[in-house]
Amino acid sequence: QVQLVESGGGLGQAGGSLRLSCAASRSIFSVSTVGWFRQAPGKQREIVASITSDGRTNYADSVKGRFTISRDSAKDTVNLQMNSLKPEDTAVYYCNANISFMGRDYWGQGTQVTVSS
Repeated sequence: QVQLVESGGGLGQAGGSLRLSCAASRSIFSVSTVGWFRQAPGKQREIVASITSDGRTNYADSVKGRFTISRDSAKDTVNLQMNSLKPEDTAVYYCNANISFMGRDYWGQGTQVTVSS
């Protein structure tokens, strides 16, 4: 079993920045599509950004130009740099790693991000 651990959440101000990091208990990111999801109170979980094993990235329209997903191979982490934060970015953020050829899907416990206006 693989555990994912998110870190870096907390309180941010509108217009400010936060950086989230996702680490895995085993080295799987090089063979995974890793995504950051978020879930705000009373809303469904939604995809924020993803990065494939070959480095292709994709973003939700709501965060394009503000958030950047990246993989740090040296530290074996996947990071989400969040700039120009908005109060509507407030949510619990989850890291997900999907290894399609193995049919495996892993989730982290989530980290709270709260953006004050």
